[in-house]
Amino acid sequence: MNKVLGMGNALVDMLVQIPNDDLLNEINFPKGSMQLVDIAQSDAVMLKINNLPIQQLSGGSAGNTIHGIAALGGETGFIGKVGEDELGAFYHEDLKNAGIQSIFIKSKNATGKAIAMITPDSERTFATHLGAAVELSAEDLIPEMFEGYAVFHIEGYLVQNHALLQRAVELAKEAGAMVSIDLASFNVVEDNYDFLWDIVKGYVDIVFANEEESKSFTGKEPREALDQIAEHAQIAVVKIGKKGAYIKKDGVVTHVDATEAKAIDTTGAGDLFASGFLFGLVNGWSMEKAGKAGAIMAGKVIEKIGGRLSVEEILKVKSAINAL
Repeated sequence: MNKVLGMGNALVDMLVQIPNDDLLNEINFPKGSMQLVDIAQSDAVMLKINNLPIQQLSGGSAGNTIHGIAALGGETGFIGKVGEDELGAFYHEDLKNAGIQSIFIKSKNATGKAIAMITPDSERTFATHLGAAVELSAEDLIPEMFEGYAVFHIEGYLVQNHALLQRAVELAKEAGAMVSIDLASFNVVEDNYDFLWDIVKGYVDIVFANEEESKSFTGKEPREALDQIAEHAQIAVVKIGKKGAYIKKDGVVTHVDATEAKAIDTTGAGDLFASGFLFGLVNGWSMEKAGKAGAIMAGKVIEKIGGRLSVEEILKVKSAINAL
């Protein structure tokens, strides 16, 4: 059993490169943050960027991770909620084309949309209208959705819905899956601190965090944060940007270097690190090899706009992984 199931906000990503920080300052968004907005605010931001080229992809953090695993040849599924609209149909078709089993619940409201504003320093700042995605509820989940998967991967953004996350991790555990979580954003960690720790201590086997998220979660620098997280999770992964990542399992710490890359857009770097790592994990690889696979995936995706790799890029990734 080496299938990976993801659950997250089914959001269509609208990716746009902005020339400087002026727009972020104008709309009062801290650079690098994920800000939840209503439909009116989302439309207002779209108006400000509609003269720039916009790339549209099915996204969301867990969605990106599952896409990456599927691209590597892994068996995957994804749980999400979308509207009965054009963007919802686009999301469904995108998953289908990637060979991902979609477990969609439909809503009468609009499909969620994440506007990713990418500054010249490769940082991305999100204006996210969750739309139908935020309606995904504990009541939507049934045990059958979780059967047959080795790993259940959730994005940290979902911790804002406590009942949903609680139900999901309980069902995943009952189905015999390992639970993996990516902490997603430092401000989400801060806003849900106590609940997130309860979930990690009670249910989570694998935690992914970057420097900012691990600091928000533990109050410590990356290496010390790794130790604290590993006290409660079977596998702790703290990503430290250009310096690579620390991985700790069974008391053993592994460091993997980042892959040399010319960063254009860091959107999806963490998501695709998780893709490579989880693909390696379910295939029985060592922590070092799984971590290196994650670094290769992350290094490749930051060289382009968006959180998705082309068939040609995936072939290069597979070749690099096979050479490990």
